[in-house]
Amino acid sequence: MSRSGDPAGVRQFRVSAEDDGIRLDRWFKRHMPDASFALVSRWARTGQLRVDGARATPGDRIAEGQAIRVPPIEPVTKNAGARAQRVRTPLTEDQIAFAEALVIHRDPQAIVINKPPGLATQGGTKTTEHVDGLLDGLMFERDDRPRLVHRLDKDTSGALLLARSARSAAHFAKAFSSRTARKVYWALVVGAPSIEDGIIDLPIAKQPGTGGEKMHVDTESGQAARTRYRVVERAGNRAAWLMLEPHTGRTHQLRVHMAAIGHPIVGDGKYGGKDAFLTGSISRKMHLHARRIRIDHPDGAPLDVTAEPPEHFRESLLSLGFDPSVGDLQLDEEKPREPQKSVEKRAAQAHAKDMRKARRGERRGRGGSGGGSDKGKATMSKSTAPDRGKPAKAGTSTKPASRGPRPAPGSTTGKPRRPGGPAKPSRG
Repeated sequence: MSRSGDPAGVRQFRVSAEDDGIRLDRWFKRHMPDASFALVSRWARTGQLRVDGARATPGDRIAEGQAIRVPPIEPVTKNAGARAQRVRTPLTEDQIAFAEALVIHRDPQAIVINKPPGLATQGGTKTTEHVDGLLDGLMFERDDRPRLVHRLDKDTSGALLLARSARSAAHFAKAFSSRTARKVYWALVVGAPSIEDGIIDLPIAKQPGTGGEKMHVDTESGQAARTRYRVVERAGNRAAWLMLEPHTGRTHQLRVHMAAIGHPIVGDGKYGGKDAFLTGSISRKMHLHARRIRIDHPDGAPLDVTAEPPEHFRESLLSLGFDPSVGDLQLDEEKPREPQKSVEKRAAQAHAKDMRKARRGERRGRGGSGGGSDKGKATMSKSTAPDRGKPAKAGTSTKPASRGPRPAPGSTTGKPRRPGGPAKPSRG
């Protein structure tokens, strides 16, 4: 979208390729959110809104290269009971420099910033400094601000993805909703899990009486939540450095899950209480960092970006004797998960096919000559061997089917740690 203007305040915009074919009112919503639908309609009725010199209506479709004439927005007089119009305060040079310094990746479709701890992603009643308020400083060569497509908690640091166009925003949003995006977090936790590589499968819901500000494990009515963790290093039984991969995106999921298994994230007093803090030189700040994000890019090859941890996190790693260079464990190349109904349908079809084969074999056996020949006898299909190097899943078993007791829902399962030596991937 290119822009020009004249002294009278009338502006001219050129329609870009990404806006080709959309409705005119949708264009205003994308690029001029301060111009309400009622105002745009009034401009159209009075002939002030024009496309390529011709009168236009809000429902008209626009094409790449067309010129949109936009009249000046007149100041609104506040009446009693009228809702004040939200106006973004222009950023100072220092704020723009700060925002640009956060950028660790930039291309025509995406920006990735390394969000510092203490900076909220979006504003609220008492939150005036946030990433959303800095987006005007990240337009660079474009005329529109980038868009948030996911968020990090205020005290969580690390990689945060921004979309630079409406097309890329829709693409990234779909990747997050379909769970094809991969996010990797580093965390320091109190104590050391006895299982080196496990999955936490505990449903999460809003905790009553907290106004939605706090979550808790709710096995009755909570939403499904799954987290994989792997131990990178441990400092005896005092603390451990973990690599976390959320398989779902519930609010505060990693913090709730780690506290639920008795290993709260260091500095997370909200969910770990006083037990979430270590004595000595370890910082009391949150030790949860979005280390890496990998997501399909709209223009082709996957976008794969890592973010360096903040100073307090790195100092804590060194204080505990951990080597920061060994934290990037290899990601498993997972196939996209099929919906559960699809999996169950395929399993039922395979079972029916085996039963038909067995019945055909029995009929051939009864009609055969008998004796020691194997011809005509029914054969049973072999069970599929479990994948190697995968963590065991809670509530399932990697052993042959048996009538023994199953693990309790929500338990963590995987390979127990071995005394000394690096962790090896579990079988299952």
